[in-house]
Amino acid sequence: MFETEVCEGVLQVCRPSTLWLSSGWQGGTQQGATAYNISVPEGWDRQDLDSYVRERQERAGFYREGPTLLTGVNLSHARGARYGPVTVYATAGVSNPGVLPSEPPASSQSDATKEPDTDGGTVNLIVGSERALGDGALANLLAVVVEAKTATLLAETGFPGTTTDAVIVGCDPNGQPAQYSGTATPVGAAARACTRDALLASLGSRYPNSEYPATLEDAEYGVQTTVMPDVFTV
Repeated sequence: MFETEVCEGVLQVCRPSTLWLSSGWQGGTQQGATAYNISVPEGWDRQDLDSYVRERQERAGFYREGPTLLTGVNLSHARGARYGPVTVYATAGVSNPGVLPSEPPASSQSDATKEPDTDGGTVNLIVGSERALGDGALANLLAVVVEAKTATLLAETGFPGTTTDAVIVGCDPNGQPAQYSGTATPVGAAARACTRDALLASLGSRYPNSEYPATLEDAEYGVQTTVMPDVFTV
């Protein structure tokens, strides 16, 4: 089982010798006991992230290194879901949505129409599997989780994600082997359901009356993709 502790605005997810894959800050693959989700204060503008992360972890009494996510969402809104071999921990805010229209707007503009949000936005997910996954299956699990996150956010908020979403997935290299992690497998199906339910629970805590921005214009921050690529036959 993955164990958690929250202290001083830092969530520590712990299981010995876990293989982690992160899409967040200083992401990639690493092995260790811990992964973190750190809530940053309103108006946060630190650029020295290495030092900042170490300061926050040490202030919380956590001294082991591990992949780390940062969020403007208070950890009182963190929620988890568990099924079978998978556990998911979520924090969710949608003040900085990232919109992708199915057809490009008539007039192309820069994507960076608003400043990135650090006050209440970001959807962060930490996912743990008790099954041993190979490199490909671990990477695919991250894709499965992102797909589930996108589907859930679209259904609940109308937005596919925010400008700063990030995911950490981890597995027990010494657990029962699972060759695949697609949506039809036990690991993939559990990850999809847990992602949906943990995310909905965090959104329900953060927005108890479902007071999401109705449109991009209503959001405090956010962007719409407006670039117009050249499409060609391969």
